[in-house]
Amino acid sequence: MLSLILTALTARIARRIDFVSRPASDRFSRRTVPLGGGIAIFVTLSVIAVAAAIAVKLLSSAAPFARLADNANVKPADFLAKIYQLAIIMLGAACLFILGLWDDKKHLGPGLKLAVQLAAAIVVTAFSQTRVEFFIPNQVFTSIVSAVWMVGIINAFNFLDNMDGLSAGIAAIASAILFVAAVISGQVFVAGLAIVFVGTLLGFLTLNFPPARIFMGDAGSLVVGFFVAVLTLRTTYYHEALSGRWYPVLLPLIVMAVPLYDFISVTLLRLSQGKSPFVGDTQHFSHRLKKRGLTDTQTVLTLYLATLATGLGATFLYQVNSIGAILIFTQTFMVLAIVAILEGTGKNDKNGNPS
Repeated sequence: MLSLILTALTARIARRIDFVSRPASDRFSRRTVPLGGGIAIFVTLSVIAVAAAIAVKLLSSAAPFARLADNANVKPADFLAKIYQLAIIMLGAACLFILGLWDDKKHLGPGLKLAVQLAAAIVVTAFSQTRVEFFIPNQVFTSIVSAVWMVGIINAFNFLDNMDGLSAGIAAIASAILFVAAVISGQVFVAGLAIVFVGTLLGFLTLNFPPARIFMGDAGSLVVGFFVAVLTLRTTYYHEALSGRWYPVLLPLIVMAVPLYDFISVTLLRLSQGKSPFVGDTQHFSHRLKKRGLTDTQTVLTLYLATLATGLGATFLYQVNSIGAILIFTQTFMVLAIVAILEGTGKNDKNGNPS
């Protein structure tokens, strides 16, 4: 509700101060739409994070809260110990929010944006225990690998922000699946962060679903990608004591299959045309599907379903044997293949337009 209220308020203010996205050759939208949805997203997450930290700090010694925590098998001390980590995560989000807001106003070059993203990712992965640690004891190495993954996911969702409702919707679906994985692992802190993030996205999506009445801009897409990356890195997938199987660690790759497909395919397409992969255009898979005759809503819902199809399969990696894991991986490739066939129907000219 807070996200919805702030999104509506931001849309009105953005239009009044002319903080809007106008039609351009490298943009798909043919309408003038207010920017600033990222402000509502970031402020909502910040308010809830601060409120939760204060509540736990003040109520941790109160008898009713203690009984509730005990019944839920949760130790308030565990949350208090994670407040510092939460502060680092929100600091990283703030840096990316400011970067994105600046880019929305001034259109920064890709070099500066990548440098700030990498710096924020390194700080967060190194100082908030937000990194992959599966069978790798060297924390410096895992921090670097995790930072690179984080930057990749940030840009994947930045790339996805090319059609009404697409980036926020896919992020909400992926985060909901990661929420389920965190619940299965008994990670209350991560699950709480995930469900707050999903709620924030749904509030924004109410006004961003086609036809969008507000865009999130880079101030939103960078923060959205960052939080999805944090959830993928904070969630525990492998439980040797429970099963001993290793393949659940590939769960984030399956959940992120659709965003990564778009990121990789668009990057390769632009490079093959001699373009910079960071120069915007209308060659994303959503645009290619749209050019095959789908409406905006049909395109977005198709990609929502593709994300659900891969993500729901990933949630069973905890329970299946090797044959089951192979079937889940195969299903993921088949879903992506269906998307590739749909978007590749017909012949394109050198600009990616159907001839």
